[in-house]
Amino acid sequence: MTILNLAIIAHVDHGKTTLVDAILKQSDIFRDNQKEMNQTLLLDSNDLEKEKGITILAKNTAVLYKGAKINIIDTPGHADFGSEVERVLNMASGALLLVDAAEGPLPQTKFVLKKALEANLKIILFINKIDKKEARPKEVLRQVENLFLEIADRDDVLDFTTLYGVGRDGKAYFNLPDNYSSESPGNLGPLFETIVKEIPDSHKNQDRPLQMLISTLDYDPYVGRLAIGKVNQGCLKKSDKISLVNHKGVSGSFTITKLYLNFGLERREVDSIEAGDIATLAGIKDLQIGQTITSPDFPKALPAIKITQPTIRITIGPNTSPFNGQDGRFFTSRQIKARLYKEVEANIGLKVTEDPVSKKFIVSGRGELHLAILIETMRREGFEFEVSKPQVIYKQIDGQKCEPYEEVTIDVDKEYVGAVSEQIGKRRGKLLNMYPIKGGLTRLIYEIPSINFVGLRSLLLTNTRGTAVINTYLIGYKPISQPIGNMRNGVLVSTHTGVALTYGLVNAQMRGRLFYDPGEKIYEGMVVGISSSDRDVDINICRAKKLTNHRSSGEGVKATLEPSIKFSLEQYLDFIGDDELLEVTPKHLHLRKRFLTENQRRIARRQAN
Repeated sequence: MTILNLAIIAHVDHGKTTLVDAILKQSDIFRDNQKEMNQTLLLDSNDLEKEKGITILAKNTAVLYKGAKINIIDTPGHADFGSEVERVLNMASGALLLVDAAEGPLPQTKFVLKKALEANLKIILFINKIDKKEARPKEVLRQVENLFLEIADRDDVLDFTTLYGVGRDGKAYFNLPDNYSSESPGNLGPLFETIVKEIPDSHKNQDRPLQMLISTLDYDPYVGRLAIGKVNQGCLKKSDKISLVNHKGVSGSFTITKLYLNFGLERREVDSIEAGDIATLAGIKDLQIGQTITSPDFPKALPAIKITQPTIRITIGPNTSPFNGQDGRFFTSRQIKARLYKEVEANIGLKVTEDPVSKKFIVSGRGELHLAILIETMRREGFEFEVSKPQVIYKQIDGQKCEPYEEVTIDVDKEYVGAVSEQIGKRRGKLLNMYPIKGGLTRLIYEIPSINFVGLRSLLLTNTRGTAVINTYLIGYKPISQPIGNMRNGVLVSTHTGVALTYGLVNAQMRGRLFYDPGEKIYEGMVVGISSSDRDVDINICRAKKLTNHRSSGEGVKATLEPSIKFSLEQYLDFIGDDELLEVTPKHLHLRKRFLTENQRRIARRQAN
């Protein structure tokens, strides 16, 4: 059987997972009366993926078309999960590049295309969402062609097939329709035909000794740990003996107990697998992504997976606030350590080391969202801990200290261009390009040090009333720039432990915006709001009215309590200061000062100076 391994790559929200839905539904995977025929985002099974509407983990499925098995690998589109893309592209022999017909190629489009070309994958371009009012497919095609010219180092990759369509409607076309509507005839036949024609067959070298690179790990409660990867050559049967090999040599010998192949949304047990298959194996206890499974008489490792190194880090440690242990089930250093080291086994874009000074854990990732997903996952599992402000990771290159730089693309209404330019200008962002796009929007492209971009995303969204669309792309490392200092307002810091009261909150709101409502528990040193000045303000929001024998003090004075601000986890990571920590529990997020009492903070400032 012909085996075609296809990765679907694109910028976030350009329609990858929706197109996979249509592929599955048009491949006779489901009966007409099955519930999946009326569902969407079938591969996004993770709760956070469903909530955020993005793909976080790469997944694979398979369909049949005219005697060919098509293994489909759905990859994340957000830059922070680039390691997921890097680790699975080695399983593919071709890539379907999706580009939004209105937005055109964006930063992550450039990243995934570059990685696909480095992996020597055959590219098929699919210009998606041609039904959009702002669609400009011909102009987008020219932009993608320019992107190929910019990235490609071989002439043959410039010869790619282009399709047009609407993944949501399950329609693809060889040529751009004149007047597309949801009623226009069509299906995904042109896409299937192009995949069969263009993507190289991976079912070859089955008569050679077994080699399979482990690209993904999984777990089954009945059979234990699972290894997932593409069989590069050879074949394997259930109960066969294998060797587990890395760059140092053989690390163990095992007997395969179970073999599985994906078909639709199912993982089906099989008796054998062969070259080209993307398979799942059970029976190997000690696994790591990047190891090679081989025949015992051919213990030769395949090239290791190359992963771009992390650019940002935080520290994670046990919760030390007065509220510690009240919400979580897991809060000791030992429990946190075990969870973090378990995470890096599968999340290869993440690095964890122990901080010798604080005895906490330094967790490094590809971006704030990458780290935020880990934090949110852990808190939902019942963990309780504290997190420091994200810091960029510096490198020594040719004896010079260098820092990461981002290319930031911002699509914004023209009335907010000035506000965006002002904020990025303060952070020494360099404008690379600016041009109008359809829908009355302006696209601004900046180059900015990563450290200066930390905390800027939420501020830009606030200043543009949530309308700005912000995307980033890691350019690389450059010599370190001059520090810009603190760009954030000060905060309101509680001087007392107790319960927030209306009287105290009304008085406090004259000094800034508040995070808490009446009745919420407060402790000394907790950050309870944003100051209206650039300095921190100590304040007592647990303060009650003083009473006399005749009437309450202040009676007759009316004041309205404004609604409190409720930050998300990502907003807190943007906002947090150098001298602050974020207390994370399954039920709460509390921002606090590193030193809780005013006297401790005064001593720390004196020592710092």
